[in-house]
Amino acid sequence: MRLYPGETQAVGWRVVTVLDAVRQLRDASPDVTGRPRVIAIDGRGGAGKTTLAERLRKAVPNSAILHTDDIAWNHAYFDWGAVLVENILQPLHRGEAVDFRPDAWIAHDRPGSITIPADPALIWVEGTGVIREELAPWLDASVWMQGDLDEQERLLAVRDGDSPEQREHVAKWLLEEVPFMLREKPWARATMIVSGPPHIDHNPDTEMVVAPPTSP
Repeated sequence: MRLYPGETQAVGWRVVTVLDAVRQLRDASPDVTGRPRVIAIDGRGGAGKTTLAERLRKAVPNSAILHTDDIAWNHAYFDWGAVLVENILQPLHRGEAVDFRPDAWIAHDRPGSITIPADPALIWVEGTGVIREELAPWLDASVWMQGDLDEQERLLAVRDGDSPEQREHVAKWLLEEVPFMLREKPWARATMIVSGPPHIDHNPDTEMVVAPPTSP
């Protein structure tokens, strides 16, 4: 399995129910009251973050998903932490609803806004780079999706295409992604490691393949 430089391969993989995984993530922050829990889902493109977030949202009906791609859109590959904190995570920690139009949305006439009601029990924040030191005070638990980088790149190409423009985009992305991951080591910060994509038999509707956190 090809992993990021410095990433430790997880061991002790096991199949758990989605509800048991949610329970474990909730238990990581037992004292949260008066606001939603904020749980990050991180991993490379193609790992299955969006799919996992949707499965978790369905398992917790009173929850919502935030995609960091909406924060990063026409802004920056990774330098969006302060925007996320100021406009979304801080209001959520105050128990407030969010209705936010990033500057890039305004500049490029993208319609709509990022909206999150005030009353969800859980907010799933999914996106590459969301588990980082800068955001640690605002995250109650986190998931790192570990998988073979070659397989994830293949799945990403299937999803987004393999045009010259897309290859150029990926090349520019990797110039920032690799040093970012070397610095932040999200796999070492995560509450839970999830196989992405999983290669152990399980029921994808009701189960997940997980492992304990790895060491730095």
